[in-house]
Amino acid sequence: MWPGEVEPADSLKEKAYRAIKHRIITCAFKPGQELSESTVASALKIGRTPVHQAFDRLHVEELVDVQPRKGIVVRSINLDEVIDIIETRLLNETFAVRLAAERASASEIVAIRDTFLHADEIADQGNIEQMMLLDREFHRLIARAAHNLVLADVLLKLHERSLRLWFISLGASDHQARVHGEHQRIFQAISHRDAGAAEAAMRDHIESFRENVLRHL
Repeated sequence: MWPGEVEPADSLKEKAYRAIKHRIITCAFKPGQELSESTVASALKIGRTPVHQAFDRLHVEELVDVQPRKGIVVRSINLDEVIDIIETRLLNETFAVRLAAERASASEIVAIRDTFLHADEIADQGNIEQMMLLDREFHRLIARAAHNLVLADVLLKLHERSLRLWFISLGASDHQARVHGEHQRIFQAISHRDAGAAEAAMRDHIESFRENVLRHL
């Protein structure tokens, strides 16, 4: 933008949404924390209207709640919901990776490989946020490679609801190493067009996640 130019309202709304969501999924805004529109707007140097609109969107996404006498509160991590998300991933994501092993194009397999290799490069940096984002990208690419738009949309929503859990889980250094090995198994199965091995590897990966996240909640 040119100096003095006013940023479009839609751009400010998106900027506020992304900034607040980023703080929630990385637990900078902690589960159960009360948030003030005016305080958040001041911290982000954005007007209250875009912040209010962002909170409305995050409420729909079930990342914040609006509570009487408290106002806006970062949604707590509910154990029953965590189990529900994991069970739904086990049902849908194992099927998606089976389809990906059968249907992925050569370029899609390369993209999955590149994401896996990038994660390998930063594994020793201790950047949990970057690891989480690469984890999301790895799973997103697999969902797209299944070539089922409805299934990909279901998984996108599940992954978005899982981000805080991924961040918490990846905080354990021993789990980071396990995730890398699990991703390697998944990628190798896809690249070899072995649908059965891909499904088994994805199931083991999600079960490992279940065990780790429940241990750290």
